[in-house]
Amino acid sequence: MKTWLVVSAGALLVGVAGCAAVAVDNDGAARGRAVALMKGGFQANGQATMDRLDQDAIQQACDGAADTPQRTAERAALEQQQLAAVKFPADGKLLGSFAAGEKVAQTGVGLQWSDKAGSVAGGNCYACHQITKQEVSFGNIGPSLLQYGKLRGSSDATMRSTWTRIYNAKAYNACSNMPRFGHKGILTEQQIKDLMALLFDPQSPVNQ
Repeated sequence: MKTWLVVSAGALLVGVAGCAAVAVDNDGAARGRAVALMKGGFQANGQATMDRLDQDAIQQACDGAADTPQRTAERAALEQQQLAAVKFPADGKLLGSFAAGEKVAQTGVGLQWSDKAGSVAGGNCYACHQITKQEVSFGNIGPSLLQYGKLRGSSDATMRSTWTRIYNAKAYNACSNMPRFGHKGILTEQQIKDLMALLFDPQSPVNQ
């Protein structure tokens, strides 16, 4: 038992030291090694391709770098780029069916190697949010969305802001953990409309 504790403590120290090294890695060498390690350990499988390991500019801007005035300004500029790329429905209608939206929120399949290519993806919203009182299993990474529309109202500004957050949350927070559902083509325009209805329709279980 004592030997095991010594080995475990030593391993812990090595791990902590490794984390510290990454934190002060200013030349990107440690990150480069980590990326190379990941790419060497994974392989493409069906629709799960290796390009998922490639970060775009806004992901890189939030990748463990210390906050500095320059970094903050860079992130703000990237947020504006993401905001400018948000697409709203051409027909001007932001709400679909809240019943269909609940199905999107409940569905966690799609775009994984084990899913049939071309299958409809879901939002898996309950993995991060509490949405309805009826659902007892949900995550808490994101805020509760209970009574979302009832509490916020349905002004044009609120509706467009919510659409933007679903379409691409990084338009408001460069380092948001929320998937860029519209920006990355995870959900269709109609699916986002249905999620909007789930949040805003007075008859939706969200607002009961």
